[in-house]
Amino acid sequence: MNFSGLLIGIATFLCIGLFHPLVIWAEYHFSKKCWWFFLLLGIGAAVASLFIPSIEFAAITGVFAFSCFWSIRELFQQEKRVAKGWFPANPKRKK
Repeated sequence: MNFSGLLIGIATFLCIGLFHPLVIWAEYHFSKKCWWFFLLLGIGAAVASLFIPSIEFAAITGVFAFSCFWSIRELFQQEKRVAKGWFPANPKRKK
């Protein structure tokens, strides 16, 4: 039996599931200004995936990298959702 596909699928599911609340948390505490952190993390993971010899772990690292890149877009979308009142705004942040 080959469990590689199952492993990659579970890791992708967990990665997407963890990044959703992470984006909400990051926007609440740091606003969209932290987008560069996701960019650097994504670039680092993408480069690392090129050098990982295991196909499974290289794929999981690639999924992590592109989840970071997608989170940049989601940060900007989250700011719009907060402005619409769909999510709470941080009361300590100056507008």
